[in-house]
Amino acid sequence: MQSNATTEEGGMFLKLSVEAAIRIGVLALIILWSLQIIRPFIEIVLWAIILAVAVHPLYTGLARRLGGRTKLSAVLITIAALGVLLVPSWKFFGATVEEARDVSQKAEAGTLQVPPPPDGVKEWPLIGDRTYELWNGASRNLEATAERLKPELASLGKWALGALAGLAGTVLQFFVSILIAGVLLSTGEQGHAFSVKFANRLAGPQGEDFVRLTVMTIRSVFQGVLGIAVIQAALAAIGFLFIGVPGAMVWALLVMILAVMQLPPFFVVGPVIVWAFATQSTTAALIFLVYGLFVSVSDTFLKPLLLGRGVDVPMLVILLGAIGGMIMSGIIGLFLGAVVLAVAYQLMMAWLEQDADLGMFSTAGATVPSEGDA
Repeated sequence: MQSNATTEEGGMFLKLSVEAAIRIGVLALIILWSLQIIRPFIEIVLWAIILAVAVHPLYTGLARRLGGRTKLSAVLITIAALGVLLVPSWKFFGATVEEARDVSQKAEAGTLQVPPPPDGVKEWPLIGDRTYELWNGASRNLEATAERLKPELASLGKWALGALAGLAGTVLQFFVSILIAGVLLSTGEQGHAFSVKFANRLAGPQGEDFVRLTVMTIRSVFQGVLGIAVIQAALAAIGFLFIGVPGAMVWALLVMILAVMQLPPFFVVGPVIVWAFATQSTTAALIFLVYGLFVSVSDTFLKPLLLGRGVDVPMLVILLGAIGGMIMSGIIGLFLGAVVLAVAYQLMMAWLEQDADLGMFSTAGATVPSEGDA
């Protein structure tokens, strides 16, 4: 009798195990299939969620001033964000196309001239002599110099076209993300409720605390890292345009990339200062020197204003997230990587320091905000 019971139990266990394996397999197949379908949109939607979370306090404040018109508030914020994105992009691409057309027309007409290099170019460290030689040769005989550098110029042209195409694609990604973020803003309460339910299923009663910490981290990194980077890039662009730097918006973009990586913008501003002293009047160069130094150190007083209270993410985490994200997904990955890795770090620290008795947690350098703060 006992042997038969044991055999029946073994058969039932095997049957249940097979059924469970089939269910898990089907569920895994559905999840993987769904991920493949939405894979092209993951980065766009994720950035839209980050944008919506970051500007939600601004959205609610504007809605209160508009008499509770939440949809109008979302529309106004979306239009403003699109303006911030599209106006500089339009000017950049327009100026690039215009300059390329002008150079092409002059080259076809044989009127393209390169001014002789200033003597100060020779004093540039490491590249001074070589730069002066090529520049001087181009000013004397542009056709001969171009023929001499034909392979390098061809490679540079292909790279430039690829870079412009990639930048245009990035602008399109940001455009779509802003539109999605506008929709998410108007459904913020439902989104928050879904996040809490999902987090509770994963982490139990602590799920809501993890959601609040995630929201706090996103807003802190968005304001204290991404916001400062955009401000520094805008200030740098003003200075570059004032001094007449060729491709000013490209240099400003490099400033923003370095600022997101928590690296000094002086790595870009410094060479431009050298260029200014070599090509501009002493007065203009001195003014730009002071302005450039101001832009380079502006984060020292912007961070206390924008970083706010709450989280303290190590610089190395931001640096690795920004670099890794850019390698993986380009410009949009630069922003995504910094935010996502910062959130992952904060959640990991919260989980490691979780208090098992109280069912709550505290973080090193981060305080879980109240519902009103989040």
